Amino acid sequence: MSILLKPVITEKMTDLGETLNQYAFIVDRKANKIQIKNAVQEAYGVTVRSVNTMVLAGKEKMRYTKTGVQKGRQNHVKKAIVTLQDGDIIDFYSSI
Repeated sequence: MSILLKPVITEKMTDLGETLNQYAFIVDRKANKIQIKNAVQEAYGVTVRSVNTMVLAGKEKMRYTKTGVQKGRQNHVKKAIVTLQDGDIIDFYSSI
């Protein structure tokens, strides 16, 4: 089971990474804070100070097409914001 699904790379999270040393990840919904902390430390070789998690509910979507109204829903996701020790950084752009 892969705990870290993908990093959240937005302007807001880039700013938080530079100022407060915080990084966000989309994680498995069944993972707890200890598992997330260990996964980040193993994957990036950094020291994690704290982990905050939130579960975001999927949005209801609706669009109008020629054949009628199509209804659906996005998936629920769990997001983790990880705060690192001073001096540690994660560079998501190095492998591009």
